[in-house]
Amino acid sequence: MALAFDEFGRPFIILREQDKKTRLRGLDAQKANIAAAKAVARILRTSLGPKGMDKMLQSPDGDVTITNDGATILEQMDVDNQIAKLMVELSRSQDYEIGDGTTGVVVMAGALLEQAEKLLERGIHPIRVAEGYEMASRIAFEHLERISQKFEFSADNIEPLVQTCMTTLSSKFVNRCKRALAEIAVKAVLAVADLERKDVNLDLIKVEGKVGGKLEDTELIYGVVVDKDMSHPQMPKRIEDAKIAILTCPFEPPKPKTKHKVDIDTVEKFQTLREQEQKYFDEMVQKCKDVGATLVICQWGFDDEANHLLMHRNLPAVRWVGGVELELIAIATGGRIVPRFQELSLEKLGKAGLVREKSFGTTKDRMLYIEQCANSRAVTIFIRGNKMMIEETKRSLHDALCVARNLIRNNSIVYGGGSAEISCSIAVETAADRHPGVEQYAIRSFADALDAVPLALAENSGLPPIDTLTAVKAQQVKESNPHCGIDCNDVGTNDMKEQNVFETLIGKQQQMLLATQVVKMILKIDDVISPSEY
Repeated sequence: MALAFDEFGRPFIILREQDKKTRLRGLDAQKANIAAAKAVARILRTSLGPKGMDKMLQSPDGDVTITNDGATILEQMDVDNQIAKLMVELSRSQDYEIGDGTTGVVVMAGALLEQAEKLLERGIHPIRVAEGYEMASRIAFEHLERISQKFEFSADNIEPLVQTCMTTLSSKFVNRCKRALAEIAVKAVLAVADLERKDVNLDLIKVEGKVGGKLEDTELIYGVVVDKDMSHPQMPKRIEDAKIAILTCPFEPPKPKTKHKVDIDTVEKFQTLREQEQKYFDEMVQKCKDVGATLVICQWGFDDEANHLLMHRNLPAVRWVGGVELELIAIATGGRIVPRFQELSLEKLGKAGLVREKSFGTTKDRMLYIEQCANSRAVTIFIRGNKMMIEETKRSLHDALCVARNLIRNNSIVYGGGSAEISCSIAVETAADRHPGVEQYAIRSFADALDAVPLALAENSGLPPIDTLTAVKAQQVKESNPHCGIDCNDVGTNDMKEQNVFETLIGKQQQMLLATQVVKMILKIDDVISPSEY
């Protein structure tokens, strides 16, 4: 690192401990950054599309995750390089905003950087490349609007929504049940959707899994499933037209907050204390009975005596129910969460048509189903299978739910299978000629980078990548049909409209914008100062 000198010619140090720092400048820094980002993109490239491979990741404490979801792969990977961390952030922001397309966005950013590297080697300034990319992304964004199609769906005709969710699920581990899972996802979203305001609150959809059974046993329950059972084995297992008291106060005698000590020196005093406690319990149970509750759900535990009393008074109860589940039960049943016994009243009770306890397999596992609720705006998707499958199905369903939500917000779609990218590539290539100056090179490179997605799709499907891509591109230009894509599933037609492969417009647009932003950011870095390894 160059030394600096003051006006008397004495050297002085600008950076603290500068001899211990390593520094990359100019083109070297950009090349190192691009190499890091390309390495991350290369990992994800093979898991793109319906024939994409899964990745197996082991966490430091030995947990194994098998997944195909780009955001999850990058979350779990222990990434050390700062630029690679930007790619992780990129896929995370796509996941938060859209929920789907997390692999594609990283592959796209990697391809853009690969093209940028060639331009930098030819001596083009990185800022000019970044500006060219910005122009090209705007052209592609507008072109996507033009080739998109609106499709109409209603609460009765959900087929279009199901088709789009099936496209999302086809690249996942669960694609053998994609039809059933897509229907479950769409029904769940429509159950909690507010179609007038075009808004969906995904917090009302609870995804619960239980080891055992098979994936085909996955079901949608219009209500809440709680991983708890009745507090006493002799309580009824099925309650119809239940009136539910939802409590956050324990069935225990009140404990003073201060330190206290009770001296008992005679039998009578002990007897009095015992009677007093019993009276407390009696009053608590009686209050619940008086209000007309037929089921008590409590956030805390019960004393054994309280449990015994509840059983004798024919008041079934569930204990140790978590706070989030309590809120969902309250939303579903239209009840209010009651913090004190004194505040119990009839209008605060929740109503459910059926509360039943269901046991699974040979294990003693039991769960509580609260169904036919007064307000069916809370639903539960209940997944069966082995542990790995349940985790991966949860992630896949999250993507499908997000896609259904995005379509309710904005019902424009583009066609998948790389057709949108090829169409944008042709449009950007054509537009490049209209731009004078060095940016023209960058715009052309953007068009080449867009081909990376269909190339990866063809490669992962075992097709010859370059032959397939050029054939499809020629077909699009010849027929001016933006729906031709890569035939990954070997159906025999390139027309994605016939294959019913859709993607959401906002998802695709977001991919292009986010990838371009991150690439611009990486290209603008020309000096990397990092602490040395030792």
